[in-house]
Amino acid sequence: MGFTEAVRTVLKQKYATFSGRASRSEYWWFGLFYVLALFPLAIVATVLAFLTSGGGAPSPAHYTVVIWMLFTLAMLLPLISLQVRRFHDRSISGWCYLALFALSFIPYAIFLTAPVTIVISLLPGTEGPNKFGPDPLSPEARAEVFA
Repeated sequence: MGFTEAVRTVLKQKYATFSGRASRSEYWWFGLFYVLALFPLAIVATVLAFLTSGGGAPSPAHYTVVIWMLFTLAMLLPLISLQVRRFHDRSISGWCYLALFALSFIPYAIFLTAPVTIVISLLPGTEGPNKFGPDPLSPEARAEVFA
C-alpha cells in the first residue's frame, strides 16, 4: 500500500472503523501524512506568533493555532481507529490499546506505554486470517475494501 492509497483508505473508507486489520504500510504512511500536514501549520503559527506579538486583538497566529487544533481534533478518531486496527493485525484486542492509552496518563507510565505501542506497531501482523479478519496483505482482502 502506497502513501495516497493509505491516506485515502483511512480518511474515506475507514475513518471510524474499529473492526478489521491495518497493515504496517497503511499505519506508517498515514502517520507520515499526519506529521507532514501538521508541520507546516506549526511553522506558520510559530512565525506569525513572533511577527505579531502584543496587542489585544486576535492575531493570525491565533487563527492558525485554532486551525491546527481543529485538524488535530478531526484526525483523532481516525488515528485511534487505525491504531486499534494495527493491534488487531497483531491479533491483540483493541481494548489493550485503550488500557495502554489510559495508563499513559499516570505520571512516568508513558515511558513504558509508548515504547510498547511503538513496538507492537513495528512488528509484522499475523499471516493469514485471525479472529479480527482476513490478512490485509492478501489480494482478496484488498479487493473487498475497494469493492
